[in-house]
Amino acid sequence: MADRYGTDVLSGDWKAPRRGRSEAVPATRGLVVEDVESGWVGAVVRVEKAGGVHVVHLEDRKGRTRGFEMGPGFWVDGRPVTLVPDKSGSNARLAEARQASSRTASGSVAVAGAPARVATGSRIFVEGRHDAELVEKVWGDDLRIEGVVVEMLDGVDDLAAVIKDLAPDRDRRMGVLVDHLVPGTKEARIVEEARRVPGYSRFVKVLGHPYVDVWQSVRPERLGLEQWPVIPRGTSWKHGICAHLGWPHRSQADIARAWKQILGTVRTYADLEPTLLASVEELIDFVTVPLDDDQHASGQQEVTRG
Repeated sequence: MADRYGTDVLSGDWKAPRRGRSEAVPATRGLVVEDVESGWVGAVVRVEKAGGVHVVHLEDRKGRTRGFEMGPGFWVDGRPVTLVPDKSGSNARLAEARQASSRTASGSVAVAGAPARVATGSRIFVEGRHDAELVEKVWGDDLRIEGVVVEMLDGVDDLAAVIKDLAPDRDRRMGVLVDHLVPGTKEARIVEEARRVPGYSRFVKVLGHPYVDVWQSVRPERLGLEQWPVIPRGTSWKHGICAHLGWPHRSQADIARAWKQILGTVRTYADLEPTLLASVEELIDFVTVPLDDDQHASGQQEVTRG
């Protein structure tokens, strides 16, 4: 039966304005907007916050600019809009930050909430405290996941004795990172002697970098330098670096503070020299990747030539 009264005139959005209801529109740069009250038409050139109020600046076709309080009272293409801050840039920056936080300082994929693994028998040895702190800062997350402990040697003069004491085997491998490991140096001779320790060669890998000190493995640009300065023979390298940078260097505490300042410039692996990166990554692989029964002594100690 037909409805003799027709449809309900009060049903629906009967109070809607003729041009439609206002919609929220981000004030993106270049968006052409008309201010209803003044009739000013212009493109969004910037948005700023003043006195707790967001102000949108519109530039007309003659290059003139006027500021308006952001909110309702604008038209875009003849339709009413409420201008709101454009969050696309901040959202992009947030996405970048989240992506960065999903990586460890070494560039590995971060495993959220993963507990540190119980330490395995394998070890990575470094020469001193500064080496250990640098490895911890960049590769610490990775090493905790793998259960690998980093230990200090306080120098490599007794490297052969350390190998004998540890008595490494296939389940307790030993990686060693050596400073200034280049042909003809004292360090190279010590490593050659360590190679001759019988019975352990398959389970030990010695790698290094060509730098006088691990400080030098930090890219000089992080300190505002084009390159690390050459320190004259007879002058302590670390003291010479501090003097060049104008930092205090009379006491060991001064040297410790200088290292903390240098270490503080290291954010990720990208702030380190490739030679150090390659050596540390290879040592981590050596002590964590299951040993192939067919692997020969070719995977033994190596002397890097920078």
